[in-house]
Amino acid sequence: MIISRTPFRISFFGGGTDYTEWLDHDDGCVLSTTFDKYSYITCRVLPPFFDHRYRIAYSRVENVGTVEEIIHPAVRAVLSEHASPSGLEIHCDADLPARSGLGSSSTFVVGLLHAVQALKGVRVSKAWLAEEAIRIEQRVLSETVGCQDQAAAAFGGLNLYRFRKGSPIVAEPLVLATSRRDCFNDHLMLFFTGFSRTASDVAKSQVTNIPSNVQSLMRIRTLVDDAIGILCSTRDIRGIGELLHHAWELKRGLSSDITNTSIDAIYDSARAAGAIGGKLLGAGAGGFMLLFVEPSYQGRVRDALSTFVHVPFRFENTGSQIVYYQP
Repeated sequence: MIISRTPFRISFFGGGTDYTEWLDHDDGCVLSTTFDKYSYITCRVLPPFFDHRYRIAYSRVENVGTVEEIIHPAVRAVLSEHASPSGLEIHCDADLPARSGLGSSSTFVVGLLHAVQALKGVRVSKAWLAEEAIRIEQRVLSETVGCQDQAAAAFGGLNLYRFRKGSPIVAEPLVLATSRRDCFNDHLMLFFTGFSRTASDVAKSQVTNIPSNVQSLMRIRTLVDDAIGILCSTRDIRGIGELLHHAWELKRGLSSDITNTSIDAIYDSARAAGAIGGKLLGAGAGGFMLLFVEPSYQGRVRDALSTFVHVPFRFENTGSQIVYYQP
């Protein structure tokens, strides 16, 4: 039996510049972190005593005889691309809901790739996991997804990711004093809006609009350097909150599908209660909202958003790992 553990991610700045369609135009970069909430994939060879040869347990249970019969598109794609023993049982569990803006689809693919390769006795690099997950999602599944989610899930940590067409992903850890890193983490709050959506569907309109949003996307990319300039200094960290607010204003202008009146009302309520800035995570239209709030105002923000689930979290550095290996 193999168990992989792969973290979810929070993207701060640069989202939208990691799409292949943008990389046809210019380079991209994203500042993001993984945090201590995970997707777990349990994988084992299925004993030959059942009528089915593959058992896949997620929000539903599939018992099928061949890979081609598997309904779950990502599982079917991974097992089709990577030969595995004839007979597998795969269980999928997660700390947070899918389709919520935390890169869950890519986290799942990275974790499944890691588990399947480990079951075959193959040790893979973080770079391989990221690049192969990107290939499967973009080329095999034909999903409208960027490159940041797979990179974050594979590498883990608080990183600057650089993307260039035809070149390997570059992951640069953000070097911060522990006190500065903790201060940054302590100013962040995460709330689940309760609205779920399929990121690929929302992203299609953003990708279609790239030619008309070049200037906004270039500004979104420069905010990465602005944020690093604040974090890697002794400047007032509240400037990050102001940058997040500016980034959200730019992002919501990329497509009419990114926000709606309900989401805007949540954000406005948080700002009125003391949040300096924030953003809806992922492609938009629902999922988790990240807020930058001084610790002294966080009680007020929790009260203002009391009908939504608040998820405390801490940054993590591990990326995808095999946490149990008993082949």
